[in-house]
Amino acid sequence: METKLSSATKEVIISYDRSTVLIGERINPSGKKKLSASLQAGSLDVARQEAIAQVQAGAHALDVNVAALGVDEVALLPEAVKAVMAVADVPLCVDSTNPDALEAALKVYKGKALVNSVSGEEKSLERVLPIIKHYGAAVVGLTMDERGIPADADRRVAVAHKIVERAEKMGIPRQDVVIDCLARTLAAESQSGTAVMEAIRRVRVELGVNQTMGASNVSFYMPDRHLLTGVFLAMAMAAGVTCPILDVAGSRPYVLAADLALGRDNHALKYIRAFRQAQKPKG
Repeated sequence: METKLSSATKEVIISYDRSTVLIGERINPSGKKKLSASLQAGSLDVARQEAIAQVQAGAHALDVNVAALGVDEVALLPEAVKAVMAVADVPLCVDSTNPDALEAALKVYKGKALVNSVSGEEKSLERVLPIIKHYGAAVVGLTMDERGIPADADRRVAVAHKIVERAEKMGIPRQDVVIDCLARTLAAESQSGTAVMEAIRRVRVELGVNQTMGASNVSFYMPDRHLLTGVFLAMAMAAGVTCPILDVAGSRPYVLAADLALGRDNHALKYIRAFRQAQKPKG
C-alpha cells in the first residue's frame, strides 16, 4: 500500500516497507507564542523560518496550520501554503478543521497534498471527502466520531473502517487514506497507550492503509518529553505507523533507530550517515 505525495518537483512515497516518512509539526500555532503572534499580525516570517529549519532537520513533508486565535483561516492558509512552498520543496500536509480553508489552500497548492483531516462524523465526511476527491489529494482519517475519541480499540477500528469505506464509495482510492488512531496524553490517561497500539495493529491488518500519529501528544505535561515521545513512537512504528507528525529535530534519532531495528535501513546507511552528520563541528 503506497501513498504518494508530491510538491511541484519532489515525490514522497509512504509505505510499510520503506523508511518512515517524517511530517514536521512546527508550523502549528498551538502552544507556540511566537508563531501565534506572527500569524495574528498577518506575517508568515516565522512560518518560513520553521519550514526551512524542519527540512534541514530531516523532514520529508511539512504540516501547515494557521489556526491562531482571531486568524481568518480561509484567507491566511492559502497564503501560508504559498509561502512555505517558496522556501521548502517538500510535500505539504494542509491542516485545518475548516473545509473552506482546506479548499482555498488546495486551490493554490502545486502537487499532491495530504489533507489533515476528516473524521468519522457525518458532517465531516460529507464536507471534506468531496474536496479530497475534486483536488486528487490524500487525507488523514481521524478515528473519532459524534461521540468523541473512543477509549477502546474496537471503536477506533470501526471508525477507521467507516472512513475508508466512505472514501472508496466517493472514488478516493484506499491508498490515499491515512488513518490516525489518535494517541492521547499519557499524563492524563496512562492506560490509553495500549488501546492505541492495538488499534494501530488492527488497522494495519484489517485495512492495510498507511497510518500517522501526532507523536508529541503522548508526552504533554511530562518531563523529558523527547524520551517519552521517542519510545512511544518506536512502538507505534512497529505496530504500523508509517508517517508520524512530529518535532523532527527532537524525534528523528528515535525514528532512525527504530527503522534500523525494523529492517528498513539497509546496511544501517541512514543511521550511520545521520550520526556522522551530527558529529560534525557546527559553523
